[in-house]
Amino acid sequence: MQKNSLHLLAAAAITMLATACGGGGGGGGNDDSAPVPPPVPPPVTPPPESFLISGTVTASSSQTVDGDTNDPGAIARPNDTVATAQPVSNPITLGGYVNQPGSGAPGRSQIPGDTDDYFRVELLAGQSVTMLVADFQQADADLYLFDTQGRILDFSIESGEVETLVIPRDGTYVVNAFAYEGATSYILAIGNQNTVSGRSQPQYDIVPWESVIKYRASAEPDNDSVKPAHHRLRRMGMEQRAGGRGRARLMGMRRGNPGADETLERAGEAMDKLGLIEDPRLRARLETLLAIKSLRDDPQIEYAEPNYRIRAMAAPNDTGYPFQWHYPLIDLPAAWDTTTGNPQVIVAVIDTGILSRHPDLTGQSVDGYDFVSSADRARDGDGIDPNPEDPGDGDSTASNSFHGTHVSGTVAAAGNNGIGVAGVAYNARIMPLRALGAGGGTTYDVDQAVRFAAGLANDSGTLPARAADIINLSLGGAPFSQSSQALYRQVRAAGVVMVASAGNEASSRPSYPAAYDGVISVAAVDAQRQRANYSNTGSSIDLAAPGGDSGVDLNGDGYPDGVLSTDGVGTGSSFGYTFLSGTSMAAPHVAGVIALMKSVNPDLSPADIDALILRGDISDDLGTPGRDDLYGHGLVNAQQAVLAALAASGNTPADNPRLSASAAALNFSGSVDELELELRNGGNGELALLDVTASESWLQLNPLDIRDDGLGLYQVAVERAGLAVGVYSAAITARSSVNTLTIGVIMSVGDGSVADVGVVYILLYEQGVEEPVAQAAASANNGRYDFAFSNVPRGQYQVFAGSDADNDLLICDPGEACGSWLTVDQPIVIDLESDSEGIDFPVDYLISIPASATVGQAPRTNQDQVKPKIRIATPMDLSTKE
Repeated sequence: MQKNSLHLLAAAAITMLATACGGGGGGGGNDDSAPVPPPVPPPVTPPPESFLISGTVTASSSQTVDGDTNDPGAIARPNDTVATAQPVSNPITLGGYVNQPGSGAPGRSQIPGDTDDYFRVELLAGQSVTMLVADFQQADADLYLFDTQGRILDFSIESGEVETLVIPRDGTYVVNAFAYEGATSYILAIGNQNTVSGRSQPQYDIVPWESVIKYRASAEPDNDSVKPAHHRLRRMGMEQRAGGRGRARLMGMRRGNPGADETLERAGEAMDKLGLIEDPRLRARLETLLAIKSLRDDPQIEYAEPNYRIRAMAAPNDTGYPFQWHYPLIDLPAAWDTTTGNPQVIVAVIDTGILSRHPDLTGQSVDGYDFVSSADRARDGDGIDPNPEDPGDGDSTASNSFHGTHVSGTVAAAGNNGIGVAGVAYNARIMPLRALGAGGGTTYDVDQAVRFAAGLANDSGTLPARAADIINLSLGGAPFSQSSQALYRQVRAAGVVMVASAGNEASSRPSYPAAYDGVISVAAVDAQRQRANYSNTGSSIDLAAPGGDSGVDLNGDGYPDGVLSTDGVGTGSSFGYTFLSGTSMAAPHVAGVIALMKSVNPDLSPADIDALILRGDISDDLGTPGRDDLYGHGLVNAQQAVLAALAASGNTPADNPRLSASAAALNFSGSVDELELELRNGGNGELALLDVTASESWLQLNPLDIRDDGLGLYQVAVERAGLAVGVYSAAITARSSVNTLTIGVIMSVGDGSVADVGVVYILLYEQGVEEPVAQAAASANNGRYDFAFSNVPRGQYQVFAGSDADNDLLICDPGEACGSWLTVDQPIVIDLESDSEGIDFPVDYLISIPASATVGQAPRTNQDQVKPKIRIATPMDLSTKE
């Protein structure tokens, strides 16, 4: 949009020295008197050559840590039995570590082993417990649910990557993370019933004492001979019931056969858990699955899996959608009733490229290009080329990431396909344009990508088959450029809409390209529609959109409130979904909404969209009435935007009123007493709110900004006084003249939540230096980790922080906490010319959900496990810390 030019001038400070002027001394006109020497100026103190960098790293009360990780720097609090189970609150995100004896990196638990972690927690019926296994390609960890008497009630041991259980009834439970094989960090997500797979693990019904196996070609048993693998199966009491050479075989286990015990020998301590199960059907299930686990370790067997029972059922929708809290916040589900996008609408994502084989991005893109001109920065062996595939943008001081893949997924990840997530405009198409490589990119390369997207002459010598309708720029960091501004005006004149992230510096200074004329600048809000603490502000802000806050869990699903989208794992040959926060995540929400608008009205020009923004037709006003410097013209509203686009085309949308809410669930954990909830008409036409009620007396609803029809903003408050310690659930029911909504509420009383992600290591990196130049270690003090680096020379630095649960001297591994100033998404460079205090930022668990939690054998290979290069220079001793 049109921006006011703002020029920042550096003013030189001038110091004036006042001197006393002495007149002639003594008697008037004494010619032989000695001249008065000029005053000697005080010595000038040279500027210091080293400075202080200090600040505070904070952890959220919605996150905690296993009491006995492998980090010897942390104080050990054993939780190895049901009797010594570690109390945790609900909901919670927990980072932990388990290992079999002798496995994993050297540390506290390597030699003796730490096979079991037990956690005592109050749970409600229908809530879920999910374990994400970080090192699933080298290790195997399982999830068990106990009662307080030590009896196993349920388990999930099939996946290898994601194990999930759903709680049957309200009560106190003990959750057990068990190391079946190897060593691994893990994340436990305990919260509302939003399972990764969309269903609890026991719904995978199996036939007890049966297995489907396939021998490797070299191990196929001949008619007249018995190969070792086949002989072993016979000794284990298994016999073939169906199948044959070169294909799968159905094997049966003879019940009660003494040989069945041999099946479980390799299962080690897992055998002991059989005696803790009273339900014979549950025991049969565990026996069968442990036998199959043992078979999977046999190198002569290609795969072994249960014989699953199949039943007719409806195809599931996107399984990660329940975690995309950011879509109801902008009324996107209502907009989808009108359009989910059009394949003729193209959004160019200028970023780090794309992982085109990601299962939620396959078939979602048109041809793109790679404009990274430096072969060194490109990491793909050459300069510009027609392949925008993302090899990862990690450098010597940051973990490998696939930023462009995350942004692309928010725009147009495949929707309603039964897996993963959905994009805002999931039937539109992405034009992936790579302009950022290792360590970032240059304005020239970005501008060449912009030219390509708009169908203008560029250094590739080619043009796209069809120019993009919208360009998303989730990038920044350069000052004003006359060349770029001139180009963006040319692009706008060509009819292309440009959207850019406002920046993550928490600054009011203009950030480019978002502050250029003709670009829609997008700020970030959290799940409560409040400005995210990292989001830039100022006169250039046009709209706000969900950017997330990974330090909280306000909807109680057990995961941080970051934006969930597509991502890569390791080198990018494995795929998953991650929660990230930043204005980089906010911008593609707006780009996607504009794609929906163009889907119903292709004739919309950039000027038309600007006019709709200025009138407030596509947003909900936030902050000061009218436009302000925090939210611009307000939070983008997908439903209003689509209806406005239809109206601009001369089409009057049919009446389809529907009551909708800004959140599907609310979580009052720790010290949270008040949250906000907006009730609105998510459709077109008349709707009246009949009533809104709370199911429990401790839950109050107070109008904040309500219209005559009852719709608007409500304060939701809880009153804990007089309630016993525990976890409580309630519901807010809103009835309208059209439909009824139910918003789930969960509240903790006296849970004693203490923000603690374990020992946090704070590392200071100088630009261009591979190893940290300084480091510190700190234990939590009410969720705060204070640090200070003194005598730091002039230069450019970045600050990273994280935990090291597996003690491999690398922070920010999967399953560990991670942070950087100001966000992990876009670390800020400190240009150190004076003391730099107040370097405050959060540290959160980085959560990656695998693209497919397969039930079959997980390959034991390390080719995809690339450790982040955020390295602790030397082991650190915290034995004197409290």
